[in-house]
Amino acid sequence: MRLIGNMVSVWFQIHTTVILSLIYVVYVLAGGAIFWYLEGNQLEENSHIFYIKKEELLQKFSCIDQHAVENFAQKIIWAYKNGFTFKGNRTLNGFWRFSNSAVFSATVVTTLGYGDMTPTTTHGQLFCVLFALVGIPLNVVVLNKFGKFMLSIEQRISDYIGRKINRRKTARVLITGISFLIGMTLFIFIPSYGFHTFENWTYNEGLYFTIITLSTIGFGDYVAGNNPDINYPVCYREVVAAWIFFGLAWLSLVINSCIEILEKTSEYFNQRQLNTLENKTIEETVEEPAPAEPGEEISESKEEPTAPECS
Repeated sequence: MRLIGNMVSVWFQIHTTVILSLIYVVYVLAGGAIFWYLEGNQLEENSHIFYIKKEELLQKFSCIDQHAVENFAQKIIWAYKNGFTFKGNRTLNGFWRFSNSAVFSATVVTTLGYGDMTPTTTHGQLFCVLFALVGIPLNVVVLNKFGKFMLSIEQRISDYIGRKINRRKTARVLITGISFLIGMTLFIFIPSYGFHTFENWTYNEGLYFTIITLSTIGFGDYVAGNNPDINYPVCYREVVAAWIFFGLAWLSLVINSCIEILEKTSEYFNQRQLNTLENKTIEETVEEPAPAEPGEEISESKEEPTAPECS
């Protein structure tokens, strides 16, 4: 029976792995098709607008040839990557100062990588590689610890309330839902409104930046605290860095909760299939009596000697 259970467990794992792999591939390809449909036409439109603007510039300044314009564009890109702005002879606010450098190191270990700041010196690039090799595993361990700690607090609260109302499953679902809503409010909705206020973004852009940041994607098309035309509050970027850390810890809590739910669901279906197979095996098995060994046959009845009748 144990052999049958192990075979069922292995078959279930293979079956689940194949299904999840197919879902993953279909999901990625479907996402690519949707992005192609949504962004492909916009790219062509932007290319057409850029071509028109370029022709207008060359016509307005006829003394400048196309090669000079392209070189000037490359200079602009280089200047932006190195923290310069053309609105006055100054660098972007705090570019490569300690506060921004600390935020940059946080984006390295969290694998955000916005791309707005990058080391350009050879020593800086080598140190960035070594720093990431140590910092990324350390960040994963710390966030995992924070997530499990927050999850244990949530479980203790749900167990306490469950004992009080004598409904542990109901309390667990209720506390998990409340914890998720509180986390969404503190780390998603409120920060999105804050970025909408301080960065002059729309709320949708703030929400987009929030999700992209906490998911550690970090495209770099939107970066908080990097607009030279805005006077940010004191310690603004430090607050953003703290939000990133605790937001990732909360996201780790959500991921741990999802993993726990998936593991329990997998164990439930695995045990259910095992019980079904065992029941079928028991029903189909015909129990046959064991053959008697020679010399051990016992007569069903023995005649007892009767006493002689008295006349």
